[in-house]
Amino acid sequence: MLEIRGKKLILREQREEDAAFFARWFNDPMIMFQCGFTEATDEETERKRIKCDHRRKDCRWFTITDLEGNIVGETGLLRMFPQWRQTDLSIIIPDPAAQGKGYGTEAIRLMLDLAFHEYEMNRVAIGVVGLNERALRFYERIGFIKEGIQEQGYLWNGEYSDFIMMRILRREWK
Repeated sequence: MLEIRGKKLILREQREEDAAFFARWFNDPMIMFQCGFTEATDEETERKRIKCDHRRKDCRWFTITDLEGNIVGETGLLRMFPQWRQTDLSIIIPDPAAQGKGYGTEAIRLMLDLAFHEYEMNRVAIGVVGLNERALRFYERIGFIKEGIQEQGYLWNGEYSDFIMMRILRREWK
């Protein structure tokens, strides 16, 4: 079982028992907004997602835990396309109590190292809801660059938002 240890966290393979954490948080209205989730979920759905969807060849998902093993979120590389050496990144640390502690920064740094060095990707992209200004600033601090806008490409509670495409290239990664 693959495990990546950082200074503050561990990225480990997802387990079916993680489903309760994700089912709880992925139904939170703010998390649904930030992640673009359009339907509520439950533990069974999350177990299936972990067991099947996250085990496909074109993705690599991890549960993020603190050093004591408490779940703080998830991250993944998805839509991995090795022929073009590009992939997308996903990350969510849903509990506000776990935010602002450096978990997101460290998790993304570990994931970018994995993408660029282990999987030999040249480009990693992420899509961000334009209304989520905190996330946009966060990804820019990491080194992501805005490269495109899907104008009014996101609808939440009757309000349109732009959807911002961001990317980082291997040569830009420190």
